[in-house]
Amino acid sequence: MSRTLAEHRTLWQLAERAGLSPARRIADANGSMALADLAHGVMLNAEALRGRCVLLWSARQLPSVLALLQLDGVAARILLCPPDLSPAHMLEICAEAGVDCIVSDGSLTEIPPGVAVVQAGTTLSPRAGARAEAGTTEWLLFTSGTTGRPKLVLHTLASLTGPLSDGLVVPDGAVWSTFYDVRRYGGLQILLRAMLGGGSMILSQADEPVASFLTRAGQSGVTHISGTPSHWRRALLSGSASAMAPAYVRLSGEVADQAILDHLQAAYPKASVAHAFASTEAGVAFDVRDGKAGFPASLIDRTDGGAEMRVIDGSLRIRSKRTGSRYLGDRGVLADTEGFVDTGDMLELRGDRYYFVGRREGIINVGGAKVHPEEVEAVLNAHPAVVMSRVWGRASPITGAIVMADLVLRESAVNLIDDILTQCRAHLAEHKVPVVLRPVASLDVAQSGKLARTKVEKTRA
Repeated sequence: MSRTLAEHRTLWQLAERAGLSPARRIADANGSMALADLAHGVMLNAEALRGRCVLLWSARQLPSVLALLQLDGVAARILLCPPDLSPAHMLEICAEAGVDCIVSDGSLTEIPPGVAVVQAGTTLSPRAGARAEAGTTEWLLFTSGTTGRPKLVLHTLASLTGPLSDGLVVPDGAVWSTFYDVRRYGGLQILLRAMLGGGSMILSQADEPVASFLTRAGQSGVTHISGTPSHWRRALLSGSASAMAPAYVRLSGEVADQAILDHLQAAYPKASVAHAFASTEAGVAFDVRDGKAGFPASLIDRTDGGAEMRVIDGSLRIRSKRTGSRYLGDRGVLADTEGFVDTGDMLELRGDRYYFVGRREGIINVGGAKVHPEEVEAVLNAHPAVVMSRVWGRASPITGAIVMADLVLRESAVNLIDDILTQCRAHLAEHKVPVVLRPVASLDVAQSGKLARTKVEKTRA
C-alpha cells in the first residue's frame, strides 16, 4: 500500500481521499452499496457507540464492512468476528475484549448476558449533520489456524496499512475480490487495498458455491483476486475458473507449491500470479511474482524494505511497522525483545532460495525423524493425476506414527496410485513416503481457507 495515513486516520477518510466515484462499490451475493451513498447516509447510529468496544458479527460480510466504515474512529475498539467462532467461546471472547455492544445483522442467536445488540443492515437512512470528530480505534483480529479458543491480536489502522514496498502497480478502477472472509487478516488486507487505492470490492459468501462465486466475480469485472492454495485448487476443480479473467492472482495463507502456481498461470495466462506471506501478528512480509515456489534468499536480513526477516532455528521471523501491538489478555508474547515475531513457519534453504516446508507444530514424528505434511503434499500435488492432497499421521506402536495421505484425483486416475508412490520414492526420504494413499472425493477446507488438518490419529482396529 503506497499511500499512508498521514492526517487521514480512519478507514472512511482513506476511502474518501481515494475518491467516491459512483462506480466504486462494495458488493456481495445479495446486495451492493456505492461508497458515494455512504457520504450522505447511515445504516446505524455510530455516534451512540462512541468510545465503546464493539463486536461486528453478521452472517454476510457486507453489513460488517458497512458498519466498519462508520465505526472506525468512533468506537474505542472494534472486534472483527468471522461467523465460524464457536458459541462456546463467544462469552469468553467478549469478556476478554471488554465487548459491551454487538453490531449484528440479526443472525446471531446466542447473545452474552449484559451485552447490548445493535441491528446492522444495508439500508441507508439520511445522515443528520457532518461526521463527528474522529479518534483512534483499536482493531482486534482473530489469529487463524489455532486450536481451542483463538487469540486476539491488537492492531490499529496505522499498523494494518503501514508501508509495504511490494511494487504492485494497480490501475484506477481496479475491482478487488478474495475468497477470504474480510474479517480475517488475509481478507481484510484486500479490503484495505481497495479502500486505499480507489477500487471496488466484491465479497465472497460462506454458503456460496465456488462456481457461483467465480461467475459473479467475472460478471463484476474482478481484476485482482486472492485466496489460499486450497481455495484455488477448489476453484480449478470447479470447472468455472474461466468465468473470470483477472489481471492479478495471489495466493497466501498456506504453502504455495510449484504445481498450483503452474496450474494458475495456465488458467490465467495474462495474469500476474503471485504468492505472499503474511500473518495476523506480523503483517505482510513479501510477495513473489517470478512464478516459482519459495522466495529468494536475498530477502532475508535486508533492511531496505517494509519488513525485516530472519531465519532462526529454521523458523521465519519478521519485524515491521505492520506488526500488531500485542496479544489481548494473558495469551503469551507476540514479539521478542527486538520486535521480531516468530511465525512458526519452517524454511529450508536450497541453493539461493528458501522454501516453506510446513508449520513447526504440524510435524509428524516417524521413529524420531521429522516429516512436514506440506513437504510431502508438494510432491503429491506435482503428479498430474492429483488435484489436491492432505498428508496426516496415524499412530503406530512401532514408529510412533506413520505417514498417510488422502488424495483428490482427476477422473480415471485411480489406477495411477502405484505411479504416484513411485514419484514420492524418487523425491522423498524413505520415512516421508506415505504408507497409504487413499483416494477421496473431496477434502475439507476450513472457513479460514486453509486445508482442515487433524492431529495424529489413533490406529484403527
